[in-house]
Amino acid sequence: MTPRQRSHQAPALLLLAVLLAAAGATGCVAARQAQPAPPPALSAWQDAPVEPKALELLKQTSDRLAAARSMSFTAVASYEHPSRLGPPIVYAVRYDVSLRRPDRLKVVIPGDGPTSEFTYDGKEMAAYIPGDNLLAVAPAPPDMDAALKAAFETAAIGFPFTDLILTDPYAALAEGAKMAFVMGKSEVIGGVSTDVVVWADDDVFLQIWIGAKDKLPRRFRAIYREDPLRLRHDLELSAWKIDQPWPRGEWRAKPVAPRSIEFDKPALPPGMGMNPGPGLPGGQPQPTQGGAP
Repeated sequence: MTPRQRSHQAPALLLLAVLLAAAGATGCVAARQAQPAPPPALSAWQDAPVEPKALELLKQTSDRLAAARSMSFTAVASYEHPSRLGPPIVYAVRYDVSLRRPDRLKVVIPGDGPTSEFTYDGKEMAAYIPGDNLLAVAPAPPDMDAALKAAFETAAIGFPFTDLILTDPYAALAEGAKMAFVMGKSEVIGGVSTDVVVWADDDVFLQIWIGAKDKLPRRFRAIYREDPLRLRHDLELSAWKIDQPWPRGEWRAKPVAPRSIEFDKPALPPGMGMNPGPGLPGGQPQPTQGGAP
């Protein structure tokens, strides 16, 4: 849900699709239906302000993240999805994230479905589903930014928080900003006092909650300009630990006699297409038409 990430996600996680499609699993076909008439377009903001204070807050949170040698957090992404009932329904995905720069990343997805995990160790990246003992491994570049890009380009694996863990998180927020202002403060998001920033470029309208004291991002809400349904996408970030002692033990799961499969883009079920999103390594599968039951 960061500026370079689109989260028009389908009910199935793309990471699961990579593995399950290779195992011969079939996906649900999106129901065909006539699209409702689009609502009025978002107001143009050519003359809207780009306030220095808003950019300063975004730079502070970006600097805090970029300076961290290690971090862990939990991200919960929720997104509205069209339904045949009329009102959209909400799907949610949880990510438990641990990283150590420059070459360690682990994302565990407990999810509403099979648990899966993605790991990167500076030499290889791997996707694993313990319940089905499926493992896909591929060589990886020596730095995390390049590895995340390679994961997307090779296997269409991307995460809604990717921009936040890149070397320069601010680049995604500074590039192409058309509007930015401080909306005010909130005491109800994440259990801490936050500064609320509104930000937009030509593609997406964001509302961002940033910890007033620790400068850590707590929540993003996004609406995409080209989405005729104006569906809402949320990313909540919690359980932050910055520069804490690194956990001991195995970094990557050591499955016994796993079924090895190709680290490749999934064969999506009929009715679904890939939307690569406005930047790397974003992109999620989305129905090309129809919606959820």
